[in-house]
Amino acid sequence: MTTPRARARVQTMTDIKRIAREHLATDGAAALSLRAVARDLGVVSSAVYRYVRSRDELLTLLVVDGYDALGDAVEAAIAATPDDPIEQLRITARTVRAWALAEPAWYGLLFGTPVPGYAAPADRTVTPGTRVIVTLMQLFDAAHRRGLLMPPAANLLPLSGPLAGDFVRIRAEFGLDVPDWLLARGLTVWCALFGAVSFDVFDMYGADTFADREQVFETHIAALETLLGAT
Repeated sequence: MTTPRARARVQTMTDIKRIAREHLATDGAAALSLRAVARDLGVVSSAVYRYVRSRDELLTLLVVDGYDALGDAVEAAIAATPDDPIEQLRITARTVRAWALAEPAWYGLLFGTPVPGYAAPADRTVTPGTRVIVTLMQLFDAAHRRGLLMPPAANLLPLSGPLAGDFVRIRAEFGLDVPDWLLARGLTVWCALFGAVSFDVFDMYGADTFADREQVFETHIAALETLLGAT
């Protein structure tokens, strides 16, 4: 049974992270300050340090929560989609974009300019940070097993050295049964998807370039399907 003290601690942590996310939106990640969070929380800074040891610790909490929020949104969207890996790929792309546009500051912390002096600890951030990537790989694998992807007519640049070893390791780690050409194309799809989302979130097209950004994004999705070899 949860004690009142434990509930109070959880609520305080929730409030700290909520205020910190507000500061992300107004001041940017580089300016995040535990003192400023404590001021908005209405306590002395030493009280916040009992919950969060440092600014970097607070950034890590926000990074993990952000990756999980994005991963949860994608998984929920896929669960509500018919069992078709190509359609689920489209839904994944749209969900990533929708989440990013709704949470631009949070998305920027995850995929934008690195925060000076901060290095995300791999032991805490890799697993949540790869949730969407793993989902994409699983969709590639499912589409391939169902015969929904056309192999390239010509062989890709032959893989050798470290990259070939990386592909072997990735297949083993995630239980994939896909050829090199699909892993190579999937890598491009992953990078291109987040690149397209970043162009939208950070307004890299320019304010007056495209009147319908959603339609622009749909053209990106169609191109990524073609790249994968969707039949």
